[in-house]
Amino acid sequence: MRIGGTVNSTARLACVGVTVALGLCVAAPPSPLHAQTFPTKPIRIVVPFPAGGTTDVVARLVAQRMSESTGQPVVVDNRGGAGGALGADIVAKSNPDGYTMLMHNITFPLSSVAQSLAKRSPFDAERDFSGVSIVVNVPFVLTANPAVAAKDLREFAALTRGNANLKYNYGSTGPGSAMHVLGETLKRDGKFDMAHVAYKGAAPMKLELLSGRIQFGGDQLSTSLQEIRNGQLKALATNGAKRIAILPDVPTVREQGFPALEFEGFNGLFAPAKTPKAVLDRLQREVAQAVRHPDLVKRFADLGAESVGSSGEAQKAMLVRLMQQFTPVIREMKLD
Repeated sequence: MRIGGTVNSTARLACVGVTVALGLCVAAPPSPLHAQTFPTKPIRIVVPFPAGGTTDVVARLVAQRMSESTGQPVVVDNRGGAGGALGADIVAKSNPDGYTMLMHNITFPLSSVAQSLAKRSPFDAERDFSGVSIVVNVPFVLTANPAVAAKDLREFAALTRGNANLKYNYGSTGPGSAMHVLGETLKRDGKFDMAHVAYKGAAPMKLELLSGRIQFGGDQLSTSLQEIRNGQLKALATNGAKRIAILPDVPTVREQGFPALEFEGFNGLFAPAKTPKAVLDRLQREVAQAVRHPDLVKRFADLGAESVGSSGEAQKAMLVRLMQQFTPVIREMKLD
C-alpha cells in the first residue's frame, strides 16, 4: 500500500508539473460547499456605460442594498464603450463563480444581434450568459431638444420629411444600441433622413441633446425625466404598449403610427454562463429582496421605474424574446 501511495503521489506531482509548465491551469468549478457559503468576498457589478445613466443609478441602488444584506461589499464597475459590448465581454469571460455580474438594459439583446450579424461579436448573449433577475422595468422615451418645432413623434417625422433644409442629428449610446435601432427604424417607417451620432452612454448623449448639438434621441425614462419635467427636453413618445402614469399626456409610438418601435424597457442582471444554479438562486433572492424593499421601491418609482426582482429563467426568456423580435429589423437595415 505504501508503494502504491508513493506511485500515485509521484504521478500527481508529475501531472501538476506538466500542467504548470504548459500553462494549462484551469480554475475548478465552484463546489456545492462554495454555493452554500457564497458570498465570502466582494461582488462586482459591471455597468457597460459611463456613470450617471439609468443603468448605473439602478446598479448602485441595488449594490448598496445587497451589500447590507450579504455582509460583503458589492461594487459597481463602469466599463463604457462599443455600445455596451465592452463591459458585457468582460463579464462573459469572467469566472462563473457569482462574483462578477453584468447590469444591462434593452441595448444588450439589440447590440448583441447587430454585432452577431456583422460577424464581429466577441460573445453570444444567449450562450455566454445566465439570467439572474429582471431588476426593474423602465419605460423608454423618445425626446427632442425644445427648439424642434414638433409636439410629438408624428409631427417630428412630418417636419423632418417635409423640409429638406433641416439637417437633424439623432444620438444613441453606440452602434446597435436601442436608440440606434429605433432611430433607423423611424427613418425607414417615417420616410425621412437624419444622421446618427454615437456616444459612450446615455449621460453624454443627453448633454449633447440639451445643448442642441443633436436634435433627437431617447433612453430609459429616468435618464431624462427631470429635464422633461422642467422643459429642457420635449417628450415625443413612449415605447411601451400603453401610456405611462408619470407622463400621461405623452402618446405611445403605436398610437402615432409606429408600431415597430414598441418594446418594454428593463434593467437586468446577468452572470457568466455555467455559474452554478445554487449561486444564481442565491443572487436572485438577494436581488429580489433588495428591489422589493420599500426604500428602493420608492426610489425606483421616483425614477419612473417599477421594481421587479424576477426569476433568472424569466430574465433569460425575455432576452431571447427581444433578440427574436428585433433580429429581422436589424438584419434588414444592416446595422453595424
